[in-house]
Amino acid sequence: MKKSYNINKINEWFDKDLPFPIIIAGPCSAESFEQVYKTAQELSNDSRIKIFRAGIWKARTNPSDFKGIGEIAFEWLKVVKNDFKLKLATEVMSPKHVELTLKHGIDILWLGTRTVSNPYSVQEIADALKGVNIPVLIKNPMNPDLRLWFGAVERMYKAGIKKIGLVHRGFFPFEYTPLRNIPKWELIIDIRLNYPKIPIIVDPSHMAGNTKYIKELTQKAMDLCYDGIMIETHIKPQNALSDANQQLHPKKLIKILNEINYCQQNKSEQYLELYRLREKIDSIDFQLLELLSQRMNVVRQMAKYKKNNNIPILQIQRWREIISTRFIRAEQLGLNKDFIKNLLDAIHLEAIRIQSEENKKGDK
Repeated sequence: MKKSYNINKINEWFDKDLPFPIIIAGPCSAESFEQVYKTAQELSNDSRIKIFRAGIWKARTNPSDFKGIGEIAFEWLKVVKNDFKLKLATEVMSPKHVELTLKHGIDILWLGTRTVSNPYSVQEIADALKGVNIPVLIKNPMNPDLRLWFGAVERMYKAGIKKIGLVHRGFFPFEYTPLRNIPKWELIIDIRLNYPKIPIIVDPSHMAGNTKYIKELTQKAMDLCYDGIMIETHIKPQNALSDANQQLHPKKLIKILNEINYCQQNKSEQYLELYRLREKIDSIDFQLLELLSQRMNVVRQMAKYKKNNNIPILQIQRWREIISTRFIRAEQLGLNKDFIKNLLDAIHLEAIRIQSEENKKGDK
């Protein structure tokens, strides 16, 4: 990763008056005064939670989806700040949003993944923030493009913002995965190694897309000594107007926070490098498994075609062709011939087994 400027001069702003790890919690969207107030009230029972988050405006894929309640929510958040002594954080997507959040005393701003994916929008927001001393959190862009992410950081830095943190919410997958956004932890480890002082906060809610994965993802981030957690919580998750599946009830959130093992000290650079390599292996292995699954699905389609056209399952000439072409490619890639032979034999045996089973289904 090329360092275009000394990002390590950015202040470690959360170390001064906030506990480690920093915890930012609240609903995806502010929907009503009652919803905002009761959620904050529940969260105030945990002294570790110092920042309340809520979306005022929502960038939605479908124009008919709930787009946020708008400016009226600022009055609700002021009550939360006064009654529960919580700092406030919200997302901004335009200079007008910046103007309104500063006017209403919001403590922390964040740029969402859609905004960060558009350098023009980031620059407009950076220009609107010139001369303002406020922490800005920057979520990763949709695609795993570190240039976009750090380009947004640099634009904020050049605008005079020194209190900057990264929010890791995962990257949009092009194929189906159980998670809403794939983590690609190895990229974050790379950032850790190159920029050890910049704060990194995990957003397990958007990464998961479903509450059942949130604890696992949060623990993973804490194993890597992330500096904080930004997590979505709602007093009535089932009734949420946006992202209902990924919002925890405050009591469940606090339970997870109590069960997580937190990092007590930074990992050494040597450990992080090993972790980065392990993450790369894990990522590749899961891709291999997905590809194998796709291959076997094609095998099932072939089995039906062969049965319908009275073609034998085993095609010796085709198998010889596979062996020959794969050996040539394996040699080009520097792979051991015996290893590839064993791998192909195993795949072939599984393909024959699947085709035999498909044939039996048709005979019943």
